[in-house]
Amino acid sequence: MAITIRKVNSKRDLKRFIRFNYELYKGNPYSVPDLYDDMLNTLNPKKNAAFEFCEADYFLAYRDGRLVGRVAAIINHKANQTWGKKEVRFGWIDFVDDTEVSEALIRTVEQWGRERGMTHIQGPLGFTDMDAEGMLIEGFDQLGTMATIYNYPYYPRHMERLGFTKDADWVEYKIYVPDAIPEKHLRISQLVQRKYNLKIKKYTSGKKIAREYGQAIFNLINEAFAPLYGYSALSQRQIEQYVKMYIPILDLRMVTLITDQADQLVGVGISMPSLSRALQKSHGRLLPFGWYYLLKALFFKRRSHILDLLLVAVKPEYQNKGVNALLFSDLIPVYQKLGFEYAESNVELELNGKVQAQWEYFKTEQHKRRRAFVKEIS
Repeated sequence: MAITIRKVNSKRDLKRFIRFNYELYKGNPYSVPDLYDDMLNTLNPKKNAAFEFCEADYFLAYRDGRLVGRVAAIINHKANQTWGKKEVRFGWIDFVDDTEVSEALIRTVEQWGRERGMTHIQGPLGFTDMDAEGMLIEGFDQLGTMATIYNYPYYPRHMERLGFTKDADWVEYKIYVPDAIPEKHLRISQLVQRKYNLKIKKYTSGKKIAREYGQAIFNLINEAFAPLYGYSALSQRQIEQYVKMYIPILDLRMVTLITDQADQLVGVGISMPSLSRALQKSHGRLLPFGWYYLLKALFFKRRSHILDLLLVAVKPEYQNKGVNALLFSDLIPVYQKLGFEYAESNVELELNGKVQAQWEYFKTEQHKRRRAFVKEIS
């Protein structure tokens, strides 16, 4: 039977779109499901502030009445304007190992983009850098993270068959928590703190950190990430959304701010216990018992031995000056006390030497690689 593509036009269709990933990866020991309610909000134009400058449609692929694939077609107009491109993004793509299915999905996105004046197709990407991005091409036997995409090994083969080429690669590391802060690392952190009159700030109140530095954290992200692949600046509405969404769930012991003598933010490090196993156990749902697994992973003593490095950002004029060393000199004793074995770096652009240089004093293992593909719309 031929492949039938249907546009998502109802809440029922959207639920099918989200659940297809759960069904395709059911029982897979490495895939980490998205939190279902978060996905409903992310894909809803009324709930996601990125729709101020993005447009999107979602599509489902059927063969003989059976759901066999999904894809989102996205245009980030701000990113296209920033980088001088006319690119349509494909995101949230999943499909069975059938080349007719993957081709039908990609052709649908191409046609959708062509109708809107786009000349190239790239992905997998979300609306912004706050969404998971990049197709896994190495590390299929490694546990995924809450912030990244897991996919089967056949996915990149389908992309290459469809004429896609590499646009950018990200690498991911296991960074092992040392028994003691590396001596050179400690010396650098002490030197940079004295030289630039920097202060380490810690909080015990989520409301207070949100009030005093919530806006500044995301302003810093916009400034530090501006040169990175495909980045589009977060809008004010997005910033307000993320402050409300993320800060309340953080264990503030694992959040470190670095400020200058005028109390202006110059660096931030945010990490949290891995939620990967908890999300697997909850099947991506908070109810009826998913909330218990997530709270246990976040706050109970017997939490995961894996740590997720969610965010490290340093003001451009302070990069390569040792501020990262100061951040981790504060955080490493916390990681040791809480019993973490290693941290997941999450995605780092392979050519971003500034980021990778910060791990030179630690034992590391590069265990995953993912890729954004691109091609001209035919």
